[in-house]
Amino acid sequence: MSPFQVFAVVLSLSAAFAYVNQRSVRLPPGIGIMAMSLVVSTVMILVDKAGVVALRPALVDFVARAELGHTLLHGMLGALLFAGALHVDLGELRRERATVLGLSFVGTLLSTALVGLAFFAVSSVVASPVSLGYAFLFGALVSPTDPVAVLGILKAAKVPKRLETQIAGESLLNDGVGVVVFGALVGIVVEGRAAHASDVAIAFVREAIGGAVFGAVGGYVTYRLLRSIDHYQTELLLTLALVFGGYALAERLHVSAPLAAVVSGLIIGNAGREHGMSDVTRDHLDKFWALVDDVLNAVLFVLVGLELTALPLAASTLGLGALAVVVVLLSRFVSVAVPLTAMRRVVRPVKGTIPVLTWGGVRGGISIALALSLPPSDTRDVILTVTYVVVVFSVLVQGLTLGGVAKRFVREAEPG
Repeated sequence: MSPFQVFAVVLSLSAAFAYVNQRSVRLPPGIGIMAMSLVVSTVMILVDKAGVVALRPALVDFVARAELGHTLLHGMLGALLFAGALHVDLGELRRERATVLGLSFVGTLLSTALVGLAFFAVSSVVASPVSLGYAFLFGALVSPTDPVAVLGILKAAKVPKRLETQIAGESLLNDGVGVVVFGALVGIVVEGRAAHASDVAIAFVREAIGGAVFGAVGGYVTYRLLRSIDHYQTELLLTLALVFGGYALAERLHVSAPLAAVVSGLIIGNAGREHGMSDVTRDHLDKFWALVDDVLNAVLFVLVGLELTALPLAASTLGLGALAVVVVLLSRFVSVAVPLTAMRRVVRPVKGTIPVLTWGGVRGGISIALALSLPPSDTRDVILTVTYVVVVFSVLVQGLTLGGVAKRFVREAEPG
């Protein structure tokens, strides 16, 4: 199949699943689409295993041609992050900056270490031992909360505004942090590069700070261009150039392209929307990027569901995945509780913040994309399957119950 045919099939499935969800199922869009994609994938796997029709070779080839990892990390991600950041209030984010930065940097690094150590220990007990280096790689790829999944779920979950800002802000920033940490570990574990802690720290700062500065410069230049004209078609083209051209250039310069997309989205979504465009342009911009966000989210969740057909499924690996869910949740709890406790004198969190932020740490397609980027090996197959189990649990279970968890813990804490 040609790339166009693959795109046509995925887009058609996205439309069909979205229609059925809105017509009958009525789950939050991303969750409903992913659930139906998983059901269809499971049925096709069972039909293949029953020997009715030999579907697996064609399914594996189709999923390989869709290239979820490359398509997301080097294509869709910039647009999704920009669209998400576009509607984050910079004033509210600034008020929650201590919490957001603490969770994004300290929390992500702490979670990577905790998940890596615990996953290494757990995998050593079961039938699928994983080396310590690859265990840390798993920790790095599942520690960042996925902004694509999180922002979509927050639209449906009734979470207090402060917590919503904290969850959204953290998910937008720690994605870039996680990708940088993952890249550094790949260089050490997979490619065998000798690296001292100082080298890793310098590279991390260069990519993270460089990405933020690059995004700020690109966002400011685009903001000035938007102010100089009043023609919404051209202004939309400028934002598209900022997103895709800026993302490609950031990757070329070896700075964090995800962080660049987030920072530029914050600038255009705040200063740009307030001072750089007319009401007509603002309306078109909001509707255009909301539509882009919804369409790409639908496509991504379909691809995540279809990825099931290509996974090397084994009972022992699925069991390890179930244990990994517990490991990831416990590590998330500690990585949230430690920074927030340390900042108690600076920040007074909303009561119930720790359980809500723990349960709101939803993982999504980015974790799977990072796992797919690892070179083929038996260990990579184990990590990919385990990551998939964690993501499916995270999106379907945590995503569907986040609103209820927030309502329970925040409400119960308020009277005191």
